[in-house]
Amino acid sequence: MNLCGFPLIFIYAPIMQMVTVPPCVCLACSSATMLEGYSPVTQALLGTLFTWGLTAAGAALVFVFSSRQKRILDGSLGFAAGVMLAASYWSLLAPAIDMAEDSGKYGSFAFVPVAVGFTFGAAFVYFADLAMPLLGVGTDPHTALALAPDSKPTKEKSEEPSLQHLDPDEMSIRIDKIENGDVHQRRRGPHSGLSEGQEPGSKQQEGAGQSGSSWRRILLLILAITIHNIPEGLAVGVGFGAIGKTSSATFESARNLAIGIGIQNFPEGLAVSLPLRGSGVSTWTAFWYGQLSGMVEPAAGLLGALAVVLAEPLLPYALAFAAGAMVYVVVDDIIPEAQVSGNGKLASWTSILGFVVMMSLDVGLG
Repeated sequence: MNLCGFPLIFIYAPIMQMVTVPPCVCLACSSATMLEGYSPVTQALLGTLFTWGLTAAGAALVFVFSSRQKRILDGSLGFAAGVMLAASYWSLLAPAIDMAEDSGKYGSFAFVPVAVGFTFGAAFVYFADLAMPLLGVGTDPHTALALAPDSKPTKEKSEEPSLQHLDPDEMSIRIDKIENGDVHQRRRGPHSGLSEGQEPGSKQQEGAGQSGSSWRRILLLILAITIHNIPEGLAVGVGFGAIGKTSSATFESARNLAIGIGIQNFPEGLAVSLPLRGSGVSTWTAFWYGQLSGMVEPAAGLLGALAVVLAEPLLPYALAFAAGAMVYVVVDDIIPEAQVSGNGKLASWTSILGFVVMMSLDVGLG
């Protein structure tokens, strides 16, 4: 099957056929991957494999785009921010509110489970951020995701120390680097002099801390998108598991939910793989971690289908939890990261574009 120009071969070969499909009928053909004659558990597995496949397809764009161009990287971050903000509401918060209201358990306080889940989602990412140094990310980011030793992660402008606190030799090196348009500090040779009272390893520690900031953002992005995919996979599983239990729980509604989640997973795969490539990892490694964020969906989908009775009351909390995690990462990490390299206007407009695209997809498929 050729899905919008990207070949995808899923493991459920008896259902898929290797055909070339025009982009305009991709969604219609994708429904053939989820046949009504199968059990709800099998339907959930096929649906979440489809969403995972689109995540991998988005991550595969890292083979097409050159991550060395900061405009592409910052533009993709801005687009991802817009997509994630729109998905936070239309795909997560709005369904969570509807589920809480339809349950009839909360009455006029239907906002409570959504508010609780949203707050806990943001708090989870916040405390995960605080725990990064305990995991060694702040001191040795190269070991976090197999970062190559010679890579040069992005450095924030705000982390540039004041020139007046540097010794003359250090100042000349820093000025040369700034004049060359490179904000990274040049390493001293083995025989270079050190300031009085300065430890030999202090500059390596400084460089590790600077690169750790960029890697902290990337890891938080992966964490947030992975957290986002867990309740989405759960929602797909519950949707197929609940077929026939209510008048609104139909095969068509479950299928459309899987298609919608798969479409929004496409830019999310790119949002992980392209920043990773720009931070120095190999193209295949960036692709691996990009598709890895969607790998949790099949497991979550099976869990949702098998435990639909238990999972359905928890969905408002889970969806709001994912929304809180995504919004926190967008406003605290992704948007500031996209503004660092002087492409702020581009990142802002691609954020608007991503928001409009995701809003249109969610509302159109709704």
